[in-house]
Amino acid sequence: MRMKNFLLMCCILTGIAQTIMAQPERWQQRVSYQMEIDFDVTTHRYQGRQNLVYINNSPDTLHKVFYHLYLNAFQSGSVMDVRSRTILDPDFRVRDRIANLKPDEIGYQRIQKLQQNGLPIEYKVEGTILEVTLREPILPHSSTIFYMEWAAQIPLQIRRNGRDSDEGIAYSMAQWYPKMCEYDYQGWHANPYIGREFYGIWGDFDVKITIDKRYTVGGTGYLQNPEAIGHGYTDQPVTPAGDKLTWHFIAPNVHDFMWGADPEYTHDKLERPDGLTMHFFYKKNERTAENWAMLPKIMDEAFNFINKTYGQYPYRQYSFVQGGDGGMEYPMATLITGNRPLASLVGVSVHELMHSWYQMLLGTNESLYAWMDEGFTTYASNVVMNHLREQGLLPGAKPQPNPQANTYAGYFALARSGREEPMTVHADHFLTNFAYGAAAYNKGAVFLHQLEYVIGKKAFDQGLRRYYYTWRYKHPNANDCIRIFEKESGLELDWYKEYWVHTTHTVDYGVQSVVADGNSTKITLAKVGAMPMPLDVEVTYKDGSREIFNIALDIMRGNKPQEDAKVAYTMLAAWPWVNPTYEFTINKALRTIDKVVIDPTSRMADISRENNTFVNE
Repeated sequence: MRMKNFLLMCCILTGIAQTIMAQPERWQQRVSYQMEIDFDVTTHRYQGRQNLVYINNSPDTLHKVFYHLYLNAFQSGSVMDVRSRTILDPDFRVRDRIANLKPDEIGYQRIQKLQQNGLPIEYKVEGTILEVTLREPILPHSSTIFYMEWAAQIPLQIRRNGRDSDEGIAYSMAQWYPKMCEYDYQGWHANPYIGREFYGIWGDFDVKITIDKRYTVGGTGYLQNPEAIGHGYTDQPVTPAGDKLTWHFIAPNVHDFMWGADPEYTHDKLERPDGLTMHFFYKKNERTAENWAMLPKIMDEAFNFINKTYGQYPYRQYSFVQGGDGGMEYPMATLITGNRPLASLVGVSVHELMHSWYQMLLGTNESLYAWMDEGFTTYASNVVMNHLREQGLLPGAKPQPNPQANTYAGYFALARSGREEPMTVHADHFLTNFAYGAAAYNKGAVFLHQLEYVIGKKAFDQGLRRYYYTWRYKHPNANDCIRIFEKESGLELDWYKEYWVHTTHTVDYGVQSVVADGNSTKITLAKVGAMPMPLDVEVTYKDGSREIFNIALDIMRGNKPQEDAKVAYTMLAAWPWVNPTYEFTINKALRTIDKVVIDPTSRMADISRENNTFVNE
């Protein structure tokens, strides 16, 4: 009887194991948009129609769906308006500007018809969210078709999208259409828009924009009818009949669609040998003419370096579009302000382009993991900009010995401010714009550069490329990311993610003492801060030679390999993470030692480096 029970239990466990092993990779929803809009440039309004095929790849039956209606944020009393006026440190670009918009300056999206599979369905609008009760539930692994008609008014440009920007750009058309909210393994993400981050569903876009024929349009997607358009898309001038043109774009496998339009855009382009065409749309004047003319060559080299370093860009087009209120990334395109000095113009272009890797292609939920978007982009942008300096493409700008130095300074200011919050806080819910920005951009970038210190540069560089190729088009989370670096390095890194992301603990190590011990030298190190870290301890001798002593944490289960073959490298016993001090002995007399330095490369985000060095005087 006991043997039968044992065999039965073995069969059950084997079945469970087989089921687990057979689980597919994380599922994702899928969409296909067909949209047509008729735009009136005199009223700044348009009429829109949308066919949306929604594919439910989840194991769940859906009884409701939700859309984003972003333009509704630009009305007095909206959550974005209230948040912008009541947060401790308001964004200077917004403040009370929304509250003061006139009726013909506000934004709105008004739903006029909504159907599911050809039949009307119930819905209600709550600010920037459209909540839809389905006539037919969407079963797992099935699809449905939504048809929508809506009317929209484009607000005066305040934040990202809108009309008549400060630089005189007519239309920055971001967040312009009713966009289906994302549903994933955590459920619906129907967050009201307050001007922060985005999260979208991978899909295909087929967009037709009918607008005054004087306007040039550029942004996401491949133009399907250049022969009927002209405007720099073909070498032959086109003189269309009528007052309007219809621009037809297709964008495959993206999670958003942006465009800009202006009657005075200059349209330049550069075709690369790898099949990519870069488009540049800007208003030419004394400030822009020279700098924008230099931009194509510089961004061509940027693409060369980024493709080699971080992974190949998969689309055939990228557009740099003057518009918006600073810089904002979208699939295949960016909106950037253009009246800038060359270094600033290149800097914003590089940063927004890098988002094609760390948001447009990976598609992280940046509301939950803004640091995986902005932080990773900031880290990579710093590296790319330094490469451009080394290539002499930024006149007067010299390469920086540590291109991440300003990023670390930003993090240190956050850590010392008393306003830091864990990076697990949802982007919308940080108490201050300062804490959000410094965490997302600076602390997120430090996460990567410090990780290079933990596991070594070779494993880090390989891991960053492996992360891109493994998780593009799949919405990775923080654990997905750190697991890639664990696999690449062979080290356990959960502790690193949990301390850096889930807490506000800081790193602080010091050289407590260096004393003679006969013909040897005893070195005692102290862990002052709450966050444990592995250490590189460099000893410089009086004869000028150097030696690195690497001390791993016990919870890492291993050491990083030697990084610099020119410097002697010794792996010491692991430091138990709970121990406040660590002691080791060098088989050389104290008189032969010049100095002892913790973290000579300054990649560890040590909050107080004053105690990192011992000098033998």
